[in-house]
Amino acid sequence: MPGLIRGVARTAVVAGTATAVSNRVSRRQAGRWAQQDAQEYAPQSAPAPYAAQEAPPPATQPSGLSSADKIDQLKELGELKAQGVLTEEEFQEQKRAVLSG
Repeated sequence: MPGLIRGVARTAVVAGTATAVSNRVSRRQAGRWAQQDAQEYAPQSAPAPYAAQEAPPPATQPSGLSSADKIDQLKELGELKAQGVLTEEEFQEQKRAVLSG
């Protein structure tokens, strides 16, 4: 029975991490699309500061994670990369976010 519970808990952690990573990737992609739309539809005579205001703020990683939490997240990110869910660039970006948080 403990093996089953551990397996279920591990699956929940992987699913939760995958969801969190997927949400961050989706938000980042939506921000890129919004920025592309803003550049495409912005008037050509607009000053440079106006274009800079259109960019969404960068996503921030919640701080206050313990070392064990960071290690667990890094392991999960490694597994997601090994499974092909994350590209190398996405993995490196998420790793930096975890380590800086």
